[in-house]
Amino acid sequence: MEKLTIQKPWGKEELLEKNAHYMFKRLTMHKGHACSLQYHEFKTESVYLLSGKLKVSFGEKEDDSVLMAPHDFMTIEPFKVHRMEAIEDSVYLESSTPEIDDVIRIQDRYNRT
Repeated sequence: MEKLTIQKPWGKEELLEKNAHYMFKRLTMHKGHACSLQYHEFKTESVYLLSGKLKVSFGEKEDDSVLMAPHDFMTIEPFKVHRMEAIEDSVYLESSTPEIDDVIRIQDRYNRT
């Protein structure tokens, strides 16, 4: 598979591999930006922070959070409501099951549906 770069309002996703078994991405998120408050019905994803600082919030009220530093990692299971926010410009890897369109947005700063 050839690398596919998807521009996002918060940075970019580089899809490095997608097959029947897994998906692998490199994501760049700019300081002060965040992805949607979201969950997945099927997808399990593991995140490994390469550089920067990333705040990961959990729950619909985002009342639980973890601050990730380089080399920190976590796995997010289906139905776990979450949002990533870049405290500094951040680059992270995401390995997940292959359900690329399994994103249910609860809230989005960029008015995406």
